[in-house]
Amino acid sequence: MSLLLLLVPARASDLETDLGRSEVRVRSAPHMLVAGRSVADSGLIEHLERLSYERVKARPESPGQFFYGHDVFWIYRRAHRWDGRDHGASLIGLALRRADGMILGARGVNEKTYALDREGLLWLEPETLAESLDARRAPRAPVALDELPEHVWQALLAAEDARFFGHMGLDARSIARAAAANVKRGGVAQGGSTITQQLIKNRDLTPKRTLGRKLSEAARALALEARYDKREILQAYLNHVYYGHVGGLSIYGIGAAAQAYYSKPASRLTLAEAAMLAALVQGPNGLAPQRHPERARERRDWVLSRLSELEWVDDAALHEARRADLGVRPSAPRSTVAGPFIGHVAAAVERDAGDKIKQGRGVVVETTLDARLQAVAERTVRRHLEALRRDYPRLRELPLSAALVAVDAGSGAVRAWVGGDPADADDRFDRVARAVRQPGSAIKPLILLEAFEACGGRRPLHPASRVADEPLRIDLPSGPWEPQNIDRRFEGVVDLRRALAESRNVPLVRVARWCGFEATARRMRALGIDLPDPAPPAYALGAVEISPLRLAQAYTAFAEPLGKTSRPFSVRRIERPGGRQLSRTRDRRRRGVRASTAYLVRHVMTTAVEAGTASGADLGEVDVAAKTGTSSEKRDAWLAGHAGRLVTVVWVGLDEGRLGLTGSVAAGPLWRAFMREAVGEDGRRVERPREVVERHVDTTTGLLVREFNADSRPELFRRGALPERDRFWRVDQAIPVVR
Repeated sequence: MSLLLLLVPARASDLETDLGRSEVRVRSAPHMLVAGRSVADSGLIEHLERLSYERVKARPESPGQFFYGHDVFWIYRRAHRWDGRDHGASLIGLALRRADGMILGARGVNEKTYALDREGLLWLEPETLAESLDARRAPRAPVALDELPEHVWQALLAAEDARFFGHMGLDARSIARAAAANVKRGGVAQGGSTITQQLIKNRDLTPKRTLGRKLSEAARALALEARYDKREILQAYLNHVYYGHVGGLSIYGIGAAAQAYYSKPASRLTLAEAAMLAALVQGPNGLAPQRHPERARERRDWVLSRLSELEWVDDAALHEARRADLGVRPSAPRSTVAGPFIGHVAAAVERDAGDKIKQGRGVVVETTLDARLQAVAERTVRRHLEALRRDYPRLRELPLSAALVAVDAGSGAVRAWVGGDPADADDRFDRVARAVRQPGSAIKPLILLEAFEACGGRRPLHPASRVADEPLRIDLPSGPWEPQNIDRRFEGVVDLRRALAESRNVPLVRVARWCGFEATARRMRALGIDLPDPAPPAYALGAVEISPLRLAQAYTAFAEPLGKTSRPFSVRRIERPGGRQLSRTRDRRRRGVRASTAYLVRHVMTTAVEAGTASGADLGEVDVAAKTGTSSEKRDAWLAGHAGRLVTVVWVGLDEGRLGLTGSVAAGPLWRAFMREAVGEDGRRVERPREVVERHVDTTTGLLVREFNADSRPELFRRGALPERDRFWRVDQAIPVVR
């Protein structure tokens, strides 16, 4: 069947989209189009706007356009490259339910609707996340030459290459002038480069100033001019030229420069403003109008004089522009989405392709990040931190921060990554991977994995296992340790389902001791948690330092495929701009426990969501398993859990100091707000393995009874790990209790 109405091969080369050999691009993963969500809930229009698609009033006819109708959504996807393949431009149709805009499937060439029930069938091209690996480069704002007033690009030509439309890539007069200067200086001191040569130099060549490089630059310029129209070359140059630094960020392209220096789009630049930006190209930092206003004005007026000499402006316009002050109204640009994430990516590139970066070569980095989820995560974290400061005045003067990481449990692919407060552009510390904190009770489900799986060689426990909730003293070399419940109360005897749902500390410590502190620690290490050897018993209460990323790895065991942990990764593929692959990351999964064991523990976690400490993670009809965590003295607040295949871990706290709030208060609302948008109402339910069976137990003893027993309740067990039956239990025997 044909899902695409029209497929157009990508051009062999496109000057605006092809990368130069020295350019860097960090890209998101493609945005997958799937059925079952409305256009609004899927964030489709927001995503297209970020990709700079144009909304049209009829079925689109050119790449980069979309049409939103009552029962169909047309997208003319641009040509792009991903995963080592070039994908041509294509017209995609999505069939909609008229009542609410629900995506029903793909609209084919025959106007029929086809199933869109699996990922990888239709997608939108990746977004550019960054054009450098140091997060110090502002995003470009590409412009079309036809959208600019003539004086904007004329000012640039007057300053840099007045004969641009008359030469074939090389300017003989400029070369002669530069040669004379070089002979006089005894080396390469002046380039005499045309705009075409400058474009080649910026995109394809290393910064070294040698005669060989100049010859290569000239040859490439001639080839470029033979291949492309002059206006295409000029537009590419306008979108790539360097304009200095604003707010600590490098500015490239006239679109970004207009916003950074004048807080307006390039299409609204006045003649004086256009001349000032053209003046900057010669020496962007030495002529910066904020720091060197006199030099900047002198150079700007020279550009205006050149425009007059070339008769490109009349006297009245020239006079008015000369009288204008510099009028700079800087607007500090945002560095990029996912600043800490880019830093994490840079470390991966340094490891796998560092030699290319050191040589000044470019790379294309294909990441796993979902650009829509990343935008949702940043927006949600920003709003949540603002709300906490508003609701808790003592936090307003403190460096409150947060971390959020979302991972696809099936592959380990990182989908969203917020390493701090998105509102703080100067904060580049990554709290997802580099910060280690005590997770508190968020560690407890991992203890149950060992208890339900093998229990250190003892008979495995189960959700109905009874545990003593009584004062406990453990003698350690450092002295006696007496763990306490958060409410400072003891309930006598509780079952494990209740113990986890209410996050009772003492019963979980008893379970870890019963199964063996070291056996439990080995299980947790296998899941990705770094514990010292030997591990102190207090780790059973989360008194061990781990990063949100490592906790997310451990929690992938609770999502499908059940019992397997996926090692998180953020970079899928690295290649040279020409397409040669430098490295590729494969999914890495390992079996941590049996699927039945993982299912039992996650089912106990659902009780914590429905009626326990993790109730703040409740998403209504969506199948959610989660657990809160609060470290000692309420220093850190956590919530970790999953819906469908998306595992998300949230941390809220201070880098130094005590937050003073619990996980349910400080982390729960943030987790829920993100996941509500991330999974909507279509979080897939986790199927119960065949090895898990339902039986009834006595509510007092935890022993098996018949279903019609008045004091019974249903419970889940692993086959082969069932409790004893009540009728076989002798009256003179003690009911089994973990102590």
